[in-house]
This record gives sequence, C-alpha cells and structure tokens, in this order.
Amino acid sequence: MLNDYNDVLQKLCHHLKQLAGAEVEITPQTDLINELAIDSVKLLNLIMEIEDEFDISVPINALADVQTVHELANLIHQIKSQKQ
Repeated sequence: MLNDYNDVLQKLCHHLKQLAGAEVEITPQTDLINELAIDSVKLLNLIMEIEDEFDISVPINALADVQTVHELANLIHQIKSQKQ
C-alpha cells in the first residue's frame, strides 16, 4: 500500500516538475497554488495527464480540498485503490 502511494507521489512529482520547471524543488508539502503557481488551466491539464497515466477519473469537486502535493497524491491513491 505504501509502495503504491510512493509510486503515485513519484509520478505526480514528475508531472509537476514539467509544469513548474526543473529549478523548483517539489516535496509532499509543496503548495500547488502558492508555491507552484498552478492556475485552473494548468490544474485541469495536470488532472487530464494524471487520469491518463493512472487510468482513473478524478472528480473536479474532490480537488476543492487539495492544496499540497501530498493531498493530491493521497487523492489519486484513494481513487486508484477504490478502482481495484
């Protein structure tokens, strides 16, 4: 279970690095909006990439509570776990 979460976190960080740029350090505590300046368009693009990568569907309303990389990785992990 933890390996699954770590796999999700690693892949998510890879996608975020492409959005934010290589010079930005991304940790589980990184704030998506304040530190990475991810606006709604970038967020939707990121969610589409995540949905393709993990073969899941992320409900838009679930994103309202997501502020950090950890919270987003946790949400993806939960959706993946429910699907199996």
